[in-house]
Amino acid sequence: MSWLPSSDPSCTTDCPEAVEMVIIPRVSDIGGFEVRRALPFRSRRMVGPFIFWDQMGPGEFLSGRGLDVRPHPHIGLSTITYLVEGSIDHKDSLGTDKRILPGDVNLMTAGRGITHSERTGEDVRLNPSRIFGIQSWVAQPKAHEDDQPAFVHAAKADLPTFEDQGVTGRIVLGEFQGVASPVETQWPTLYVDVALEAGSRLTIPATTEERALYATTGEIEIADTRYEPQQMLVLKPGQTVCVQARTPTRLMILGGATMDGPRYILWNFVSSSN
Repeated sequence: MSWLPSSDPSCTTDCPEAVEMVIIPRVSDIGGFEVRRALPFRSRRMVGPFIFWDQMGPGEFLSGRGLDVRPHPHIGLSTITYLVEGSIDHKDSLGTDKRILPGDVNLMTAGRGITHSERTGEDVRLNPSRIFGIQSWVAQPKAHEDDQPAFVHAAKADLPTFEDQGVTGRIVLGEFQGVASPVETQWPTLYVDVALEAGSRLTIPATTEERALYATTGEIEIADTRYEPQQMLVLKPGQTVCVQARTPTRLMILGGATMDGPRYILWNFVSSSN
């Protein structure tokens, strides 16, 4: 998705020991649904390689309407599209024409340059539809910024899952709970979609260098501190964190190794040099 105008997120550091900061996304209405942007933030540009994090929706389109992100370019980044509801038709300058559905993942790597569009399919527009998901970017390592562009689609059925005492999860990228995603990344990256029943607990080990949590729905608790959904909790490195769901919760875990230097963003372009 293209870089859409948005106010800067806000932040609080009044947190328990395991939480470094809480980023409160700013909300923009782009017509038909809202977008909440947590990254980039002025005092926290990245979490691992993640340099951009938008929650799309939830939103509804009337018949005949839909998402219309026209063709636009990217360089130096990989876009990650992951949906909870709805569908998006992706087309790009490589000739890709792929519909993404809930639980699938699209990983588009821009390298030296790619152009793509994201739209609601014409057949879907015949009826009212919904959209709800996460659009994120990860910066490419310096050694790969000028690589050829590429696109990978992994269906929901191809992504491994885990289940334990009221907790079910899907590994989108990286490795968690001893289970690894088949989707390869250029930099150590973690992305997990977790559903927790009320009262259930999830332990997040310190094996990933930089980590953050983002609940799309539900309320969680860490060290007796409760957190509402739709805000990003950046975790302190080197600490195992226990999360308890106060209500049924949908939680995204994101992060990875610390990036190989800062990145600059100009519109849809990411680069290690300015």
